[in-house]
Amino acid sequence: MFSKLILPALAATAGLATAAKSASDPCKQTTFTVNSQADISNLLSCTTLTGDVVIGNQTDATLDFTGINVIDGDLTLLNNNMVSTLKSSSTTKITGAFHLQNLTTLSTLAFTELTSVGSINWVSLTAIDVLTFTAGIKTAENIVVSDTFLSNLDGLDVVSAGTIDINNNHRLVTYTSSLANLTNLLNINANGLNLQVSFPDLIWIADMTISNVSSFSVPALRTVNGSMRFDSNFFTTFNAPNLTSTTTGDVSFVSNAQLKNITLPQLTSIGGGFLIANNTAQDQINGFGKLKTVGGAINMRGNFTDIELPALNDVKGAFDIVSTGDISDSCATFKKLAPSSQGGNGDIQGSYTCQSNNAQANSNPTATGSSSGSSSTGSSSSGSGSGNKGSAAAGISVNSLAVLGLAGVAVIAQML
Repeated sequence: MFSKLILPALAATAGLATAAKSASDPCKQTTFTVNSQADISNLLSCTTLTGDVVIGNQTDATLDFTGINVIDGDLTLLNNNMVSTLKSSSTTKITGAFHLQNLTTLSTLAFTELTSVGSINWVSLTAIDVLTFTAGIKTAENIVVSDTFLSNLDGLDVVSAGTIDINNNHRLVTYTSSLANLTNLLNINANGLNLQVSFPDLIWIADMTISNVSSFSVPALRTVNGSMRFDSNFFTTFNAPNLTSTTTGDVSFVSNAQLKNITLPQLTSIGGGFLIANNTAQDQINGFGKLKTVGGAINMRGNFTDIELPALNDVKGAFDIVSTGDISDSCATFKKLAPSSQGGNGDIQGSYTCQSNNAQANSNPTATGSSSGSSSTGSSSSGSGSGNKGSAAAGISVNSLAVLGLAGVAVIAQML
């Protein structure tokens, strides 16, 4: 009986001793606080820092982490108007979040060997023009770059990610990435007016929302698992030559004032709704030659003279098209697909509306017109994605081990 009690107690006490030893290890701390270059120099006996590195808001102008190869935790610098240079020529990996926010004087960010980061969250970096990531960051689960002075994102070249959110970087004019797949959300919005975006290797993506870009190139894209939305862009054409389907979400092009042509020649199915509205330069829709199935509604508003969907044979929701121009020939073709109650073969399962010569067609993308049969408002499914916030891995704390050790001592005391 004694052995059954003493062995666990001794094991717990040994755990307390191990925890105490770990707590004294200068390379392993819950938090490393840095307020000066001298604080960093005191850590240079460690090539790996295990714990979060937090930089204060009253620091030296230059902070150089050269000598530290790995930060096994977060690197955080917030609300600092003193630091102008943050750099390292040896750090290759940050396992947690690389979080920089509200830094009004940071003009140099140079981690020349950094290739792997848990997540990037850079917000309100108002003085930095370029990044110096010579090796290039190849791995990061989530990337948020918002409200910066950056003119390009050279050095952020991940192959796969969960979320990429690039917004309100008003000097950003180019973004090219080797991204091949993205599991959650791509959001590009309100950046430089001439922003050119290119993802030459992108094959698979969950959801994407693209706004205010002058070009968007995805030549290899095959599948969108969720929705793809293009609102208020500046490009004249959009072409995704290899896209075959959106699995669950919508395809929408709204208020792209210069857009004349959309070409998705291999697209066969849209999981949600299909919306084209208020693209005032677009007078024809003829780039969807293989589209057969739409899982939601079809809703189109514009200055069309011709609409062609020659392979269409299954629309789960409503079919609702209104144009300022004469689309009577197109309407006659689509009327054959209307519900049987409206004189068609039933390929369109919701109500059917198709109207020409409506001067208000562009004023309200959700308005409905009437030609034959009842009019209705089509509703489409809406896919959305949300980014997963980076978080540090949880472990057993020193305090927890201490409690276990004290419990072991209490058992021994009861036996005496």
